[in-house]
Amino acid sequence: MLNGPFVLAIDQGTSSTKTVIFNEKGKVVARGSEPLRTMYLDGGLVEQDPQEIYDNVLASVAKCIADFTSKNGRIEDVRSCGISNQRETFVVWDQDGSPLHNAVVWQCKRSTAVCEQLRAAGLEEMIRRKTGLLADPYFSGSKVIWLNLYNEHVKTAIAEGNAFFGTVDTWLLYKLTGGAAYLTDHTNASRTLFFNLETLAWDEDLIRSFGLDGLHLPDIQPSSSHFGTTDFGGLFPDVIPVTAMIGDSHAAAFGEGCFGPGIAKATLGTGSSILMNIGPEPKPSQQGMVTTIGWSAGDRVEYALEGVIVTCGATIEWLKSHLGLFNDIRETEAMARSVKDSGGVYLIPAFSGLGAPHWDMNRKASITGLTFNANKNHIVRAALESIPFQIKDVIVAMESDTGIALKELKIDGGLTSNNFVVQMLADLLEKPVVNLGFPEVSALGAAYLSGLYSGVYPDIDYLQKLSAGHSSVTPNAANDAAKLGYQGWQEAIGAAPQIHLTH
Repeated sequence: MLNGPFVLAIDQGTSSTKTVIFNEKGKVVARGSEPLRTMYLDGGLVEQDPQEIYDNVLASVAKCIADFTSKNGRIEDVRSCGISNQRETFVVWDQDGSPLHNAVVWQCKRSTAVCEQLRAAGLEEMIRRKTGLLADPYFSGSKVIWLNLYNEHVKTAIAEGNAFFGTVDTWLLYKLTGGAAYLTDHTNASRTLFFNLETLAWDEDLIRSFGLDGLHLPDIQPSSSHFGTTDFGGLFPDVIPVTAMIGDSHAAAFGEGCFGPGIAKATLGTGSSILMNIGPEPKPSQQGMVTTIGWSAGDRVEYALEGVIVTCGATIEWLKSHLGLFNDIRETEAMARSVKDSGGVYLIPAFSGLGAPHWDMNRKASITGLTFNANKNHIVRAALESIPFQIKDVIVAMESDTGIALKELKIDGGLTSNNFVVQMLADLLEKPVVNLGFPEVSALGAAYLSGLYSGVYPDIDYLQKLSAGHSSVTPNAANDAAKLGYQGWQEAIGAAPQIHLTH
């Protein structure tokens, strides 16, 4: 028999929904996952079916409950629910709750020209000052402008005051509560281009400038607060409260323990999102980071800087599938260690341009420094090294933007199993790198915030203890080779003079 109390966490991601039930020690007791379909359409359009997203969540919750009850867990011991979500994806619906259009996914590039128009109209500076973000297709606001320009159905609904905007958290909450709750949290609001970081409210000037006056926006609450109640379409015998909503990268940072200033997390996936907690005041970035809300609970609001690296694991995947340098990614660690150093070889992974802090989206990938002495192991090593080098670039920029020194870096994602990468990261940053070795960190963060509100977790100090004791890699004192390698990287990338604020 499993002993409660428990927290249910839903992590609604781009490719699947994971549902996890955690106990009061933050340990997983049950899980369920359901894949989600994405439509990749002509012209770089990426969409999902809003009803499918909701049904997908219910299917995932049903699987998790089945796992939970098979272990003799009692459903009445589930105290509350937290939701983390793919951040910039949004839905627009009418007052009857019918979607006016498919969900537009964060990866969608339809608003590239809209962003160019915003910059041409001189709005970039106002956007940056108020929202901490850039005029970029990544953020949902630019795509809402696109729909208002090019989709008659949406345009009419906005003009008539019958269009309700919501990121995925808001849409799910609306559906789960039968239309009773129309709310979002600070983190999701801070990714829309509509939210003012200083006032913690929707910014009327921006919305007017975007021509979106008639659009309804949800009320905004702390990430850890009471959002409504649901029985998940009858899956639960009684309703339970939803007491956390938070964007997935922010949830991961919270799950990994980025509770105070100077603690950062990096996801080592296909690309990389690096979030560093910068404390209770927003600080603007001069180096192409975005300022965002890290998390909020009660009166406490923690801000963060985020840097996006476009290509991390994708580089290694490319060496495997296009160059055939190895058969299994697990071979790369031994290959990198088989040579003393990269032999002056550098791989600049600008396959889709360079992200933060360089923002050179026209750049192409390159391998430099090849001689007849170089072999495939040097190239593999250079590719692996490009990951810590890029993360170091972002952290250095964050430190200089804020005056806050990095204390430690928490990491998650597939590449964390590569000890060569992790050790090099510690050596370069000269700070401990903590690896949770846990795949569902976003769900964990949502559970922590939900349980904080519902009393399953007493306070942040208690969570701090739960997140202690994970495997930590400390920097080698003799890290001259790493420093020298990084100098060579900066020369190869031409970093110093090339800080672009627009992209």
